[in-house]
Amino acid sequence: MRASMNAGAFPFEANPNPVDPDERAVRLVDPAFGRVFTDHMVTIRYSDDKGWHDAKVGPRGPLTLDPATAVLHYAQEIFEGLKAYRLADGGMALFRPEQNARRFQRSAKRLAMPELPEEMFLQACKQLVDVDKDWFPPVDGGSIYLRPFMIASEVFLGVKPSAEYLFMVIASAAGNYFKSGAPAISIWVSEQYTRAAPGGTGAAKCGGNYAASLVAQSEAIKQGCDQVVFLDAAEHRWVEELGGMNLFFLFDDGSIITPPADGTILEGITRDSVMTLARAQGLNVREERYAIDQWRADAESGRLVETFACGTAAVVTPVGKVQSAKGSFTIGAGGAGQMTQQIRSKLVDIQRGIAADAHGWVQRID
Repeated sequence: MRASMNAGAFPFEANPNPVDPDERAVRLVDPAFGRVFTDHMVTIRYSDDKGWHDAKVGPRGPLTLDPATAVLHYAQEIFEGLKAYRLADGGMALFRPEQNARRFQRSAKRLAMPELPEEMFLQACKQLVDVDKDWFPPVDGGSIYLRPFMIASEVFLGVKPSAEYLFMVIASAAGNYFKSGAPAISIWVSEQYTRAAPGGTGAAKCGGNYAASLVAQSEAIKQGCDQVVFLDAAEHRWVEELGGMNLFFLFDDGSIITPPADGTILEGITRDSVMTLARAQGLNVREERYAIDQWRADAESGRLVETFACGTAAVVTPVGKVQSAKGSFTIGAGGAGQMTQQIRSKLVDIQRGIAADAHGWVQRID
């Protein structure tokens, strides 16, 4: 697969009709998540004969797709999610974007798609943030959320890898992910549906994984829960991950368990960051399987003192209650635990340039 262009600054075309600054200010008062979009986007095309080409930053706008475009029929599509933060000195930065670039390559390989060079991925994200930095929302926990994605764009009806692809990055102003106002989220255990199986696409960040989780997530909402947690496909016993976040379990001896990323679980970048920070504090962090029955028993006995979920969108979020068809149980006092809050604070302070970045995770844009 060819890579026929370098990752220098991409040609830029300003949006001729940007959102009025006064209207933008109104939208940024309460942007929520994934609804308030910026003025520009990045596009890069790929074809088997040309490689990567026609990279540009231009006005955000709708796509025109032929009804026979391959992605619409065979779901050859992948995406990423990362945030741009305003640093304490007023500058802008991305958090570990090279890890998103590498995971994007792994997802592409699993979906038989061309692997975008890391340098081009980073240039696309940094340039878009630099162009649209005025969309950073002045709210608590605010950020600019970036959504890089790639679709099969060949017009062809046949079960084969596409010969053409479109890579894009769009951006949105983002506030807090969860709006319930509760000190911790509640989750529903899905016993009828599974998210991924060995040999499947569980480790890839592709739309099909999320589409398959939506019926279970809808079930969770009907049960009054915020999120759904999936069990393994083989035994329906081992806890894997939520619909869009990884899980951690903290015990009374100070040790932490997180399910192993062995092909059915997405290797979360926030997940890896949490493990690194916890180990730096001297905590014993283990990647090992954890059964749903053991989760309940440990919570009821008091051995398990905290559970939290993590991901780019929600950062670190405490889990207070777990419900299933067999009943429910509460973790600790049902709120945010001390260690969960401590880890979240450490992570957020690094992301926003408040604390020293001992791991080299923050990449400045200016």
